Amino acid sequence: MLDKFNRKINYLRISVTDKCNQRCYYCMPKGEINFIKIDHILSYEEIFTITKSFVDKGINKVRLTGGEPLLRKNIISLVSMLSELKGITDLSMTTNGTLLSKYAKQLKQNGLNRINVSLDSINHDHYKEITSNGNLNDVLDGLNTAKEVGFKSIKINCVIKKSSDEQNAKEVAEFALKNGFKIRFIRMMNMEKGEFWPVDGGDGGNCKTCNRLRLSSDGRIFPCLFCDKSFSIKELGIDNAIEQSIKFKPESGDKALNKFHLLGG
Repeated sequence: MLDKFNRKINYLRISVTDKCNQRCYYCMPKGEINFIKIDHILSYEEIFTITKSFVDKGINKVRLTGGEPLLRKNIISLVSMLSELKGITDLSMTTNGTLLSKYAKQLKQNGLNRINVSLDSINHDHYKEITSNGNLNDVLDGLNTAKEVGFKSIKINCVIKKSSDEQNAKEVAEFALKNGFKIRFIRMMNMEKGEFWPVDGGDGGNCKTCNRLRLSSDGRIFPCLFCDKSFSIKELGIDNAIEQSIKFKPESGDKALNKFHLLGG
């Protein structure tokens, strides 16, 4: 699929849930959170059908995100279903890693190719502060398990305020190098003001080469992270929603007031 700016769109990010077991200050809004109602969440069968339509149109790279995707019940079954789709050459997941020690072996056995783990500090106190009382040991155990079960590509996503020279970032980089993990630095975004930067160590945030679409857990396709425009599969049908998302994919991001719909995505 080509958009009107001649970018080849071959990457689909699927948010399987908007729920998370952490509350990182840069991600979760303060105050009460209005999570998507359970009866509005796409079933695995619906996600499979939608993804197949994307694959038939040229998508070959799929990433499962959240919220925290490992919170979704029976997530292994979805991984298994998607891994059987001919045409997907890269099936990956972004996770906070807290449940990875429990699921890493099953994820590997059922066809997941790669894992990205969010980790902003290896200082226990700093990690607890960033995540609102998260346990760093859970993540470290998850990373070790992922290595042990044979994942060859494990990346660390580290959010920075302005620079990878910040103390937490340098310590995470040293940890990644020591353990054979790749690292990506993601500068903190301000979606309401439209402030975002290219990912250091990755290809995200570069509008000129953006090749991705995002599917929310309630069935909306977002052509851009920094854009509130979305196309409901439930209202438009799969093919029409995909067509519209390609047609209206902007040349570059602007801003998004409805930030919470794509947390983790």
